[in-house]
Amino acid sequence: MAALDEPLKKILGGTTAKVLAEHLDLHTVGDLLHHYPRRYAERGELTRLADLPLDEHVTVVAQVADARVLKFNGGRGQRLEVTLTDGSGRLRLVFFGKGIHKPHKDLLPGRRAMFAGKVSVFNHKLQLAHPEYELLDRTADDGDDAVSAFANQLMPIYPACQQMASWKIAKAVDAVLPSAQDAVDPLPEALREGRTLVPLTEALLKIHRPASKADIADARSRLKWDEAFVLQVALARRRRAETQLPAVARTLVKDGILDAFDAELPFTLTDGQQKVSREIFDDLATEHPMHRLLQGEVGSGKAQPLDALVLTPHGFRPMGEMTVGTEVVVPSGELAVVDGVFPQGEREVWRLVLSDGSAVECDDEHLWIVAARGPGERVLTTRELRADLLGADGRPQWSIAPATPVDLDGGEARPLDPYEVGRALGDGSGARPADRVPAAYRNAPLKDRLAVLQGLMDAGGGPAGGAAVFREAAGPLAGDLAWLVRSLGGAARLEPVYGGAYDVSVALPDGSPPFRDPARAHAVTPGVGAHPEGGPGFRRTIQAIEHTGRKPVQCISVAHPDHAYVTDHFTVTHNTMVALRAMLGVVDSGGQAAMLAPTEVLAQQHHRSITEMMGELAEGGMLGGAERGTKVVLLTGSMGAAARRQALLDLVTGEAGIVVGTHALIEDKVQFHDLGLVVVDEQHRFGVEQRDALRGKGKQPPHLLVMTATPIPRTVAMTVFGDLETSVLDQLPAGRSPIASHVVPAKDKPHFLARAWERVREEVAAGHQGYVVCPRIGDEEEPPKGAKKGASGSKGAAAKASSPEDVAEKRPPLAVLDIAEQLTTGPLDGLRVAVLNGRMAPDDKDDVMRRFAAGELDVLVATTVIEVGVNVPNATAMVIMDADRFGVSQLHQLRGRVGRGSAPGLCLLVSEMPEASPARARLAAVAGTLDGFELSRIDLEQRREGDVLGQAQSGVRSSLRMLAVIDDEEVIAAARDEATELVAADPELSGYPELRIALSALLDDEREQYLDKG
Repeated sequence: MAALDEPLKKILGGTTAKVLAEHLDLHTVGDLLHHYPRRYAERGELTRLADLPLDEHVTVVAQVADARVLKFNGGRGQRLEVTLTDGSGRLRLVFFGKGIHKPHKDLLPGRRAMFAGKVSVFNHKLQLAHPEYELLDRTADDGDDAVSAFANQLMPIYPACQQMASWKIAKAVDAVLPSAQDAVDPLPEALREGRTLVPLTEALLKIHRPASKADIADARSRLKWDEAFVLQVALARRRRAETQLPAVARTLVKDGILDAFDAELPFTLTDGQQKVSREIFDDLATEHPMHRLLQGEVGSGKAQPLDALVLTPHGFRPMGEMTVGTEVVVPSGELAVVDGVFPQGEREVWRLVLSDGSAVECDDEHLWIVAARGPGERVLTTRELRADLLGADGRPQWSIAPATPVDLDGGEARPLDPYEVGRALGDGSGARPADRVPAAYRNAPLKDRLAVLQGLMDAGGGPAGGAAVFREAAGPLAGDLAWLVRSLGGAARLEPVYGGAYDVSVALPDGSPPFRDPARAHAVTPGVGAHPEGGPGFRRTIQAIEHTGRKPVQCISVAHPDHAYVTDHFTVTHNTMVALRAMLGVVDSGGQAAMLAPTEVLAQQHHRSITEMMGELAEGGMLGGAERGTKVVLLTGSMGAAARRQALLDLVTGEAGIVVGTHALIEDKVQFHDLGLVVVDEQHRFGVEQRDALRGKGKQPPHLLVMTATPIPRTVAMTVFGDLETSVLDQLPAGRSPIASHVVPAKDKPHFLARAWERVREEVAAGHQGYVVCPRIGDEEEPPKGAKKGASGSKGAAAKASSPEDVAEKRPPLAVLDIAEQLTTGPLDGLRVAVLNGRMAPDDKDDVMRRFAAGELDVLVATTVIEVGVNVPNATAMVIMDADRFGVSQLHQLRGRVGRGSAPGLCLLVSEMPEASPARARLAAVAGTLDGFELSRIDLEQRREGDVLGQAQSGVRSSLRMLAVIDDEEVIAAARDEATELVAADPELSGYPELRIALSALLDDEREQYLDKG
């Protein structure tokens, strides 16, 4: 093992070792041996110059026709251009900077050589930049053999840096490769033989110097197993250690706050939410700390406008008139009382337009019981319905469940025969066009409503193609007729004819004939005309969902197992909350729960949502509060001194069962009476040290629930969160209005950027608003190292760069303050533009966001401070400057700020990176899909999992070099099973000394702390 611990300085010399250490974090022989080739250049078959494919690695044999050195950058830079010919075509080679000297000496006109490189385009001509080459001896007999050997060789391409090219790293590897024989093999022999894996020494030789593709495959299989197995052993030991820690079991208490909360919920938990809740409560009931990752959206109150209608036994009454004790009709036809009313303030409201012309309003989170064209029902939010309204054939695919017909009685007298009332209205005798069905005959028993309807149909209707149709009804009467039909469990469809009149198609269930006249009744087929879109029975399809604006809204809870009620036009509605229920369960057991949010905006949002949903249960110990309630307090950095003192007092005394806060919760002054559960929202926004600081405030380790709305592929969860149990809510965040995303290549096509600003102006002219996002604020005291201040970038850096990618990357990121000034005096002149960034005072930030939300500003130029918790449905356009500086997940999160209203969103990703660069490929991938799981895969493929496991989470260098958690699911799952079994049999690994050595190499002190805190 000593050989692998040998410092590289002793083998390679000080200069090379210093570069490898500083730029690639490689310090020892072992580090370099585990620095695997990123890929292998297959020179493959020789390619004729006439047949060169763009963007592929090729090998050509050709003759030098011309070579010349050209100056650029005012004479400060120089390049060598070499022209080749092979009789079929011509090709240019280009070499830059100090790299020109050797080829200038070697590649003289007339010399014949082999060249290998990637074909690119510059100034509309094909070229190879800095190709490898080998001169061919024109007099040697073995010239053909040399060509064949060179062309078929597998060249390892190593992860390199500007200071150390791949081929220099390859030479350094050659120097240390003999030490591979000293590598200690961490895999137990039985595992290695059972999986037919080659020994570690053989794998290291084959990965660096393969003779064939089979060698590479053998080596990769083995080395992936090393990484997966050692890591999974570490996580298995971590999981086992957690089961040994003491924690207070938080068991459910009957008739506590949780039961009271559940009884007042204005909705029913979905099957997925009930399943996840059971998993969490099972964990909380154990005497070791829960460690669970919850993926999905927790949701909040589902609400309808105050002027929406709710069906009561006496007829429809406005939602705003609902009080505790009001009797309402549930979809099954039974009666139930309202046992909770939850005003929700103003929210954005949407209108569901149904196939019969009726409509019903609700907020975006409202739940609906719907059916697709196939069998079975689902519960979906308005937002989910909007995102998936039409099927592949362009037809509406969701229909609303029908309500069971019930007797009604408004208490008014009905002195006339209901059938005759209908006939009088139907034939117009003594009736005016605006006449309506009297309320007493609408809010009446079923038989009376049917009689009114039959009178109407006998007088003014008739059969038509198996359906029953009332001809030319005045608008108000047509609406009443349709109302009667729906109240009887049928369906009515209004077709405008002329002068505000309608033909009304009527379909009723068996047992409710639309005519009393037997001949007419026999001419009608039950159900015909009910559902022209081809849905089942009397269901109505959702044709469109329209944004209507902001309205006061509220929720009601219904004391019935269904928790559902009947709303406008006899549509069935269904009014989610996993983390809050877990917190209430802990409070019931005598503990406290803390929710950690990444921003003040989100913390305030959670606090408001929780208190609104809990109602008087959130006012424990306060006048008017529930007897079984508890206090819910907010703790953020910008709170006033008095409010902060009171919140801290409520926590230390135990008055507050729930606290919602930001990083302020972590401060030393914050003490809890008995912290039982920590809920971390948006996990990726917190470092492990911060989470650990909060968990350390419990008398014993508290339970931990980590929530993320970001979809995480199963393999990532297994590897990155291997010491957490994982729960996934069935309904992950759905898209809102469609968002079109496009890449704007600002460098290659400046007119595209000009068009982007025109699009922003067009959106504003249409009454909408827009965001411009920049990576930097712009008021930093010092510019980035080696760069001059300003959005234009550093000329010095550009001059030294050897490629367009280097130029773009060395320029300082564009800044909010600079861009805002450029826009207000340039392309967005005349628009109301403001800036928003994290360094502004809280009051100033709130003021800007208030003005933007109120429509007083047209464009907000901001940093990523808008990434979470900002909801302005009128904002439809977003321009992200230097989009290549952001990660895939962050771009997706930012993009979600637009398209939140009824109008489609537009996201423009501006980049100066060249078209062939990886950064542009990443942006193209983001523009190409809105699917969160697909983007999480792309993100990992682009960033590599090492960032997730290492630097991005803990600042520790990653251990994953060969394993790809996206692609190697089978290896990871198998390694997890093997590791769990081994650790269960031998927790201390006393029988596996080699594995212990590998584990201690993986888990240096910092990384072990990271896993401990994870």
